[in-house]
Amino acid sequence: MEANSKGVAGVLNAPAPHMVGDGFRVHNFFPSGYKLKMSPFFLLDYNAKIAFSARNEPRGVGVHPHRGFETVTIAYHGAVAHHDSAGNSGVIYPGDVQWMSAAGGILHKEYHEAAYSKKGGDFQMVQLWVNLPAKDKMSKPKYQGIQHQDIAKYQLPAAAGEIEVIAGEYKGVKGSASTFSPMHVFNARLNKDGKAKFDFPASYNTGFVVIEGSIKVNNAETAHADQFVHFKNEGTSIEVEALENSVVLILSGEPINEPIAQYGPFLMNTAEEIQQAISDYNQGKFGYLE
Repeated sequence: MEANSKGVAGVLNAPAPHMVGDGFRVHNFFPSGYKLKMSPFFLLDYNAKIAFSARNEPRGVGVHPHRGFETVTIAYHGAVAHHDSAGNSGVIYPGDVQWMSAAGGILHKEYHEAAYSKKGGDFQMVQLWVNLPAKDKMSKPKYQGIQHQDIAKYQLPAAAGEIEVIAGEYKGVKGSASTFSPMHVFNARLNKDGKAKFDFPASYNTGFVVIEGSIKVNNAETAHADQFVHFKNEGTSIEVEALENSVVLILSGEPINEPIAQYGPFLMNTAEEIQQAISDYNQGKFGYLE
């Protein structure tokens, strides 16, 4: 382990799963599963790989509101169709990312895509809630649908694999998504024995989700599929070695040091803003969606 390595605070098993709607069987790593310091990432729901049976009526989550944050959905297996009250819609297939800024308020719904639903099969996703700074919470909603072929990629030397740079920057390769605060979101797709190095400021909150395979971190800690590696706020460098072909979701971001008030699908700074969000939603100010 290098002198300036970012130490591992813990290798965490996936908490017991729960259903979101009837289409997403998720393990909530934080904030309810573990009390982790991960701002600007407020929530991490991990839909570990599961096989859904075929059915004609797609499973999913009906119309619901959001305000004050962004939802980021990263697809590994299966397909999800999205619709929102700002008129955005799309399907995310394996490798795709959907980055929705609810910001000032939006209604949306997400279901298994119709063709996938009819045939069934493996389903694996991550959904993050990314907090917004107070100054941006009431900005206009926006939608970034990022297809896998359009994600910026860095090819690692020695056929070690590649880093998909969803947001932030890796070795000069800039991410495909725009963000409101500094953060790095990568998919590291590593071949067996492949190594990758990462460098994040000591103050950044950092965690890895092992999506597939198993890895060794800083030549010391081992983590397997469906585990979360949480790092200490010390040191800057991390080395990952793939013990088998592996996929790792890399998260690191500058904390938003502002008060948080959360109620259901609203993430604001004060209780008064939560009350305002509920009032605005009840008055139909989040738009309309069937």
